[in-house]
Order: sequence, then structure tokens, then C-alpha cells
Amino acid sequence: MSFHSMWAELLPIGRSPASGGYHRFAWTAADADCRAWFRRQAEDRGLAYETDRNGNQWAWLGDPAAGNAVVTGSHLDSVPDGGAFDGPLGVVSAFAALDELRARGVRLTRPLGIVNFGDEEGARFGLACVGSRLSAGALTAEQAHRLTDADGITLPRAMEAAGHDPDTLGPDPERLARIGAFVELHVEQGRALDLSGDRVGIASAIWPHGRWRFDFRGEANHAGTTRLDDRRDPMQPYAETVLAARREARLAGALATFGKIAVEPNAVNAVPSLVRGWLDSRAADQESLDTVVAGVEKAAREHAAAHGVDLDVVRESFSPVVEFDHALRDELARILGATADAPVPVLGTGAGHDAGILSGRVPTAMLFVRNPTGVSHSPAEFAAEDDCLAGVAALADVLEGLART
Repeated sequence: MSFHSMWAELLPIGRSPASGGYHRFAWTAADADCRAWFRRQAEDRGLAYETDRNGNQWAWLGDPAAGNAVVTGSHLDSVPDGGAFDGPLGVVSAFAALDELRARGVRLTRPLGIVNFGDEEGARFGLACVGSRLSAGALTAEQAHRLTDADGITLPRAMEAAGHDPDTLGPDPERLARIGAFVELHVEQGRALDLSGDRVGIASAIWPHGRWRFDFRGEANHAGTTRLDDRRDPMQPYAETVLAARREARLAGALATFGKIAVEPNAVNAVPSLVRGWLDSRAADQESLDTVVAGVEKAAREHAAAHGVDLDVVRESFSPVVEFDHALRDELARILGATADAPVPVLGTGAGHDAGILSGRVPTAMLFVRNPTGVSHSPAEFAAEDDCLAGVAALADVLEGLART
């Protein structure tokens, strides 16, 4: 099956007819359809198929028990109203790259695996990369069992309803020990390749990043009778903090975003009693990230005090910088550079990935495919088919170079 036909078959699953965006959340009907698609692709190619203890799907050419396997793949779930390429491009390209290797008549000396990691986006249970975190021991079974969705459904209950035993959740060191290299192909979530004119790039590192919750607590009151000077309105310092985050990020050459907000009592005619906003910040290095967050918090406290509002700041999550395996990264550059007119660009990314989670247990690397708009986590996310096919060819070259040695 060609890249085009695989892509066309996967495209309708979980797609909103209204927005064109995707709602492929973990352990839902759309997720089940994606998982069934993955299994069909594996079985149609005569690959050994299995689901691990954490719900991740695997397809194998050769015996994984032999060890030192080369693995590629990504994820099939999405953020709310997400794009078609983030995750699925890596999985579709993995099967297409295997087809390319077979067409070339390549004889591999190492096992080759394709993986679909479960719940990478964290759209349903609020934690990203659940499948890979569990496998790598970065998330305990106890912590996973406490995860709930917006309807109060726990992760174990959702998994059980989807036919997977939640009692098996936990670290999977024996499986990870079989992997000699993991290479994840992903659509670029930015415009670096578009600006450089390259179709494919190699990842250097994942920027350090985290999420901080800012709770501004004021006093609820009537919007039509309370004098402006008598208000303790938490929306005012929150709004000023959003602007401060933009200033601090620009000064540090970093990123800072307030993308989620909760308001109480959330009435048009009421001064709020609580405004809760979540800050997402990312930077190329830890010092810059610390500078941004400290600057935002300082500004928030000053604005809160000026309006008679209390403020609590809580760090909800944090991921340090992930440097991908230098030797593997250099090997990818050597393999791809051998047939290129110029060196393949190496670039950092502010987005998290399963490859980043596995990097502490397995040598990992990433390939990026050009995204002409730079838009991601949106229905407007896009990559031209010619660029996708260039990504498939690059991934096939990499797999051939690694799995024949």
C-alpha cells in the first residue's frame, strides 16, 4: 500500500466535519479505529504484531528478542481539534519506509520495529506521553491509575472499557533493552525548514519546558453596581500578566503562552472571584527559561498587589532539556549527507515527543519534515505530499544505514 493510500485511509478517522480538526483521544472509539488501522498495516505486511503492557502497539520484522533492534514510529492520537500530521505522519512514514526497503531488496541484519505510542498528546487525561512514560518508568502505575478525564473517568476504567487490562501498567525495561536505536519522524512544528528551503532536518534537542498555574484570587461582586475603585478584580492582573509574559519571552528569545483559563463564577454580569491561568514556557536553555518564568511571576505579583488580589503560583510540570544521542544524530547526518548536495540541517524544537521520553533509556534521534506554514496543533497543520515522500525516503535511508550494521 502506498503512502498516499495509507494516508487517505487514516485521514477520516476522528475528523470533525465542522472544523476539519481531529479528536482522536486515548481509549475512545476514534482511538480504537486508529489502533485497528495500525494492526491491519502490520498484518498486511506479514509483521509480528503485539500490544505491550501499557497499550503501545508494535509491529516487528525479525525477532525483537535478538536485541539491538532499530525502531521507528510515533503516535496516532491528537490534541483537541488537532491537525492530521502531528504523530500520524511518523507512523505512516514508518510503514512506507519499510515498503521502500523491501522494494530496494535490502537485507537487514538487525530487527526492525514500528511503534504507535499511546496517549502521546495527553488530551484526555492531562498528561502527555503516557504510553512512553509508563514504559520508561517516568510514570508509575500508581500515578497512572490516578489520572482522570474531564468526566471523572479514570485511565484504568477507560482502558478496561477499550479491552485493555490496566493491571499490567508499569515499567517495561526488558522491551526497551531490546532497542538499539529509536528514530522518530515528525512534521516540523515551526518554519525553520521552510525558511532554509530544506525538505528534511535532524533534531538536535528538545528545549526545556514546563507549565505553571497562576491563581489570582479576588472578590466576586456585581458588575453593574460595584464602583471600579472598590473592586478586587483578578481579571485585571491576569490580563496584565499575559502581556508581561509576551514581553519577557521576547527579551529572552524564548516562548511563553497563556493558552488556558478558568474563571469563577464565570458570569457576564459578575466581577470574578478567581481567575486561573496556565503558563506554558519554553526556551533553548535552562537559564533563559528560568529568567522568563521568574520575570512573569514578578510582574504577576506586582500587578496582583496593585489590584488587591492574592496570587498563588504552582509549577504543575517540568521537563529539562533533552539532548538527543550525539552519536546517533551524527550517524543520521552522515547517512543523509552522503546523497545530499548540502549538509542536512540540524535544529532544536520546543515541542515534546516520545523520543524525548525514551532518550534516558534508549539512544534516540528525530527527523523533521518541512511544514510550510509552521502551524501545528491546528486543522491548518500541513505538509506537502512531495515533502512527506522526501521524509519517507530519508527515513528509509536511515533505517537501511542503521539496520544493516
